[in-house]
Amino acid sequence: MYKLPIIHDILRTPEECFADLPDFPWTPRYTQVAELRIACIDEGPRDAPVVLLMHGEPAWSFLYRKMIPILLAAGLRVVAPDLVGFGRSDKPARSRDYSYLNHVLWMRAWLEQLDLQHITLFCQDWGSLIGLRLAAEMPGRFDRIVLANGGLPTGMEKVPRAFRIWRAFARYSPWFPIGRIVQAGCVHGLSPRERAAYDAPFPTRRYTRAARLFPGFVPTSPRDPERTRNEQAWAVFRTWQKPFLTLFSNRDPITRGGHRIWHQRVPGAQGQPHAVTRNAGHFLQEDKGPEVAAAIVVFIESTPLP
Repeated sequence: MYKLPIIHDILRTPEECFADLPDFPWTPRYTQVAELRIACIDEGPRDAPVVLLMHGEPAWSFLYRKMIPILLAAGLRVVAPDLVGFGRSDKPARSRDYSYLNHVLWMRAWLEQLDLQHITLFCQDWGSLIGLRLAAEMPGRFDRIVLANGGLPTGMEKVPRAFRIWRAFARYSPWFPIGRIVQAGCVHGLSPRERAAYDAPFPTRRYTRAARLFPGFVPTSPRDPERTRNEQAWAVFRTWQKPFLTLFSNRDPITRGGHRIWHQRVPGAQGQPHAVTRNAGHFLQEDKGPEVAAAIVVFIESTPLP
């Protein structure tokens, strides 16, 4: 197994930046992974089935504020981490410390420290590129998977034009307004306070390094360094018998239609109540959070495991 990288220069967003978060009352919990402190929301009974909510780019666990109450009301334990470089988690200051592999290693170490078991994974965007790797590498910890607006690219797929534009913007634009970027991925928009909450983890340009780099880490070429490891993960999913559900949305120009390959290749996806969420954009957690959370609850209740 690969070793965790050694990080020497770390940024930590001041706590006062998170002083005025709308509808997000939960207290973060922190886990030390090597030199980095990783934040998460961890609510609900300790012995309840775990729902692991993995956010994407450039969001953080605030994205799940509309879903967490419904999952908790169903008696579930809800764990929503902030990826390294996002939210309340520490942010390496140097670009060279970030990579797709490093993010998998950090979140794997975090998951092992919490020793989460019987997990239902909900993942979207970069939450899927990382979360699906974790499930493939540690399948014994995961009971179910719910995939929404995400995937596990190997560099062999056609790259959507909308993604190429987004990747170029993240790389070259001198203006990188996180809250407005998230808003652009929603059908129903955000309030000024909600936009400010997405901006909160990034008080200066230096803090946005991960958000800037992430689009460039998506495998889009056969020569990508993560191609082999993602293909190995796909080999696991081609024999995955556990329940696998897709909840993609119909108004995401990047991932729309991406659910079909999972239905075709994953045995555990057969016969599941897959749904296409209507009138929802890339961040369906914002546009249809309660609806998505309710679907997760039904999925868990309808797929009891031995």
